[in-house]
Amino acid sequence: MVENPEVLIPTIPESIVVHLGPAEESAPNVRVGFIDYIANVASNEIYPTWPENALIANMIAQISFALNRYYTEYYRSKGYDFDITSSTRTDQAYDPSGSVFENISLLADRLFNSYIRREGNVEPLYALYCDGVNTVCPGLSQYGSVELANEGLNPIEILEAYYGENIEYVTGVSISTPEDSAPIAPLTIGSVGNDVDVLQTRLNRISANYPAIPKIPSPDGIFGNETENAVKAFQRIFGLQVDGIVGDATWYEVREKYNAVKRLNELLSEGLNYEEVSLAFSENLSPGDRGLYVSVIQYYLNFVSAFTTEFEDIPINGIYDAATENLVMDFQNYAGLEPTGIMDEVTWKALFDEYRGIIKSLPQRAFEGVAKPFPGIPLRMGSEGEDVKTIQEYINMLASVYPQIPVIAVDGIFGTETRDAVYTIENLFGLTVDGLVDAITWAKIADVYDDIISGAIRSDEQYPGYTIGEEETV
Repeated sequence: MVENPEVLIPTIPESIVVHLGPAEESAPNVRVGFIDYIANVASNEIYPTWPENALIANMIAQISFALNRYYTEYYRSKGYDFDITSSTRTDQAYDPSGSVFENISLLADRLFNSYIRREGNVEPLYALYCDGVNTVCPGLSQYGSVELANEGLNPIEILEAYYGENIEYVTGVSISTPEDSAPIAPLTIGSVGNDVDVLQTRLNRISANYPAIPKIPSPDGIFGNETENAVKAFQRIFGLQVDGIVGDATWYEVREKYNAVKRLNELLSEGLNYEEVSLAFSENLSPGDRGLYVSVIQYYLNFVSAFTTEFEDIPINGIYDAATENLVMDFQNYAGLEPTGIMDEVTWKALFDEYRGIIKSLPQRAFEGVAKPFPGIPLRMGSEGEDVKTIQEYINMLASVYPQIPVIAVDGIFGTETRDAVYTIENLFGLTVDGLVDAITWAKIADVYDDIISGAIRSDEQYPGYTIGEEETV
């Protein structure tokens, strides 16, 4: 346990803005005190009669999840004007008219300024959880936590059983009032504090995809020459004034690019939860169209936008709206095509070629600690090459946690052994069972791979808590 840690840490918001519905749907926003928010969520998610150790473990996970959304500005970086939603499909339950249980309210008062994080990380853990009976996920099982509490485990031991032993419990976190995320004063040589630490962490993550930005060897919250050099390189790449000073423009550009590079392989989390994706272009898409192919082109456009300063990304909502039309026109101008705003075959080919070119140009170290994005070409029986070898490595990583998945040879040849492993994965995660590694299958394998290497999924010595099956997050 880390009591009042010396390291720089995020602050607890005095209040949080909740969207009362799924992000993509129109619904009211409400600003609610953070303590009240946690008490309400816990009263909706768990039962007050559970053992106190189980209640505490669940509430720490709920706090960490909410703080991760807030600290990473997950929704605000996508253009939304809220911090979190009330949709249990993507976030956690909040009911403004719901009852709050007294014992849970008292626990919220005790726990609201604490959270868990992964060792070596600053940001609160993205602590997935589910009930473990009706829904399962790579995270805490609510009913399983009750069983562990009854066995005598304390809250931290329960959390370690699900998230791994490399987590830290941070307590006594200071509270801040809601304000613009940019620092009050520009950051420059001699600046110190949490804002500098956040800046350094984000620049280092961005530098993995933009090697021209020098790594800051030891992020320490002190703005020195190494940080200034990284800032100048960032400003130069993204067309900002190159002065080494982090004002509002640089701060928000860093935030945007940080979230962009983190989202490069989040195909599933961006709402592309359809059964099958075909990359063959089928027909022209234009304003007013909806559905699968619109989501696909939005995903590719966003990927490309993360690596160019010519245009910005958009929400992936499957709707060919004005923002999508404008982004298509921006891309067409960028690619030297007539800016019609219509995704025709020529534009699709140019977009696809740009996507493939970016992936091939990225250095191997761009993917250290994170799975590669979908290579753009579906893999099937007879496929060969580095992409096949990559997916074979990911499959073997999944096999280290899921005994149902066979360990296979990493030889770059997509034969019957690889196909059968893909069959197993598709069955396990509720995908279309065709032995084809298309965009959605790749994204699922990559998503689980990322969870495993980040410690979000249990290892053999961790408590299972649930039966692996169809997954649904909080």
